[in-house]
Amino acid sequence: QVQLVESGGGLVQPGGSLRLSCAASGSIFSINTMGWYRQAPGKQRELVATITSGVSPRYADSVKGRFTISRDNAKNTVYLQMNSLKPEDTAVYYCNAGVAIATTPLVYYNYWGQGTQVTVSS
Repeated sequence: QVQLVESGGGLVQPGGSLRLSCAASGSIFSINTMGWYRQAPGKQRELVATITSGVSPRYADSVKGRFTISRDNAKNTVYLQMNSLKPEDTAVYYCNAGVAIATTPLVYYNYWGQGTQVTVSS
């Protein structure tokens, strides 16, 4: 009923930039929190950044000052601008959203995108 589709991943050299996008579609009444997580080979999935309307964005310490999360509520889309990329940023990046598909009851369900690969290498 709800799909999250990521785009914008790829191969970039250290110090470079990438911009990820994630568009939510389907039977959407409301979206509260949207965010990005990542999973490197052999490691657990970890939070990168989240954004909720009316609340300051939240970032992992490892990306503060380099990554910026933003959202376009009219398009149900969240973005992740990644600057000064490092090899340790290499991972599959997953979009996440809390989506309500009805007004009654107003329950937010957790949805995930399929992931997009980001590789930082020279």
